[in-house]
Amino acid sequence: MNLERPTFKDILAARQIISRYLPKTPLYNYPQLDQLLDAKVYVKHENHMPTGAFKVRGGINLISHLPPEQRERGVVTASTGNHAQSIAYACALHGVRATIVMPEGANPVKVKAVRGFGADIIFRGKIFDESRRTVGTLIHVGL
Repeated sequence: MNLERPTFKDILAARQIISRYLPKTPLYNYPQLDQLLDAKVYVKHENHMPTGAFKVRGGINLISHLPPEQRERGVVTASTGNHAQSIAYACALHGVRATIVMPEGANPVKVKAVRGFGADIIFRGKIFDESRRTVGTLIHVGL
């Protein structure tokens, strides 16, 4: 996987991929906010995304670029919420098995959403870093 800084060309390519799966999010202007900030302000409503957050774009772009052998194996990641939903949603779109490692006591609304998108959840650790370390172990044993 390419971990170099994306170019403008990469961004345009991602936009083309993502636009197949997601609606455009609306921009709204609120005159009271304009007055308060003494500027013309538009708010982009990312809460209209299927996961309620912008991160779904990154998940869709990432999973759409996985080679077939990786899709067959599935993906595993750690998250406390929005990234988990992003990956779970993207994997559901592409028929890829997703395993998400979340801290014990993770937000129950996020947990329910991740499960609703079809991902398996493993609870490990009290904080994110402990969950993240578990991902390395799972990858090492071939999950």
